[in-house]
Amino acid sequence: MLDIHPEVAAAATEREQMPYSFPHQITVEKTPGYFTSPVAPARIHSMNSSIRLLLILRDPTERVISDYTQVYFNRLENHKPVQAIENMLVKNGALNTRYKAIQRSLYDVHMRNWLQHFPLEQIHIVDGDTLIHDPLPELQRVERFLDLPPRIVASNFYFNQTKGFYCIRSDGHERCLHESKGRPHPPVNNSVLRQLRLYLRQHNLNFYRLIGRSFNWQ
Repeated sequence: MLDIHPEVAAAATEREQMPYSFPHQITVEKTPGYFTSPVAPARIHSMNSSIRLLLILRDPTERVISDYTQVYFNRLENHKPVQAIENMLVKNGALNTRYKAIQRSLYDVHMRNWLQHFPLEQIHIVDGDTLIHDPLPELQRVERFLDLPPRIVASNFYFNQTKGFYCIRSDGHERCLHESKGRPHPPVNNSVLRQLRLYLRQHNLNFYRLIGRSFNWQ
């Protein structure tokens, strides 16, 4: 979405080299794995301690299910065996807190690591749930955080009924997120879902205290 801003130069894909940019432009690169990496904050700080960081987060319970869904479809496409989500979330009758999707959703744990290297003022948290349903206000907040002149407007977005989320329109071109996004989540056993939410609740409260802000996460 930021790529439509004339003063942003964005890397084409994750883990590619930085793109060429002009002195007046901000250069942007994204990799979801940075947030949960124990070594990324120190490495990034040593590269550029004044860098500005954007963090997109959604309801961590939904993030766990989304993580499972992504792996599920990838395994199907590669003709590998799959398991029901309940089998991943529960082991021996208890919540499987070692499941990687759960570990990645402990936002307070990962945020503490980042705050050891960067002040909170250099980290802007984007509400991922709002970004899906109403992207413009979130993008305008990002423009302000990056000190960019306001260029992203309502006409840059249109709702794609088939995909169920907003796509981008700019310079006569239309782009939607990758087809792997927006896949339907599997239904989850209510009892298991309650266990997951209960486990994540304290981590969410810890996270709210760390950043001085709360979200509408269940």
